[in-house]
Amino acid sequence: MLLIRPDHEYPDGVPDEMIRRTEAWVAEMKARGVHLTGGALHPPAKSTGVRRQGAKVVTTDGPFAESKEQMGGFDLIECDTLAEAVEIAAGHPVAEAGMVEVRPMVEELASLGRQAVAGRTP
Repeated sequence: MLLIRPDHEYPDGVPDEMIRRTEAWVAEMKARGVHLTGGALHPPAKSTGVRRQGAKVVTTDGPFAESKEQMGGFDLIECDTLAEAVEIAAGHPVAEAGMVEVRPMVEELASLGRQAVAGRTP
């Protein structure tokens, strides 16, 4: 998964040129057969945090992050190698205006559990 993290907030909206370049990048990745899905996110101010305290559900209006780094969107890609994923991420327009984080997806949720971690060899 590519996590799209622009360095800039766009109070007047994302520039049209950035939108056009991103749409072209998505079209190119789809044509290449590596783009599965993706999407942009509304600004953090429009987010809602959800916590459960026993039976009580508590919601909080965003933003939540203390840092300037915010998640702007995501793209789910399918690659054979990390090198290919990095090459694809480097071509994303936001890679010039922030960071595109390449994060592998977990294939089996159980692999995150304590037993799985304890059984790994360094």
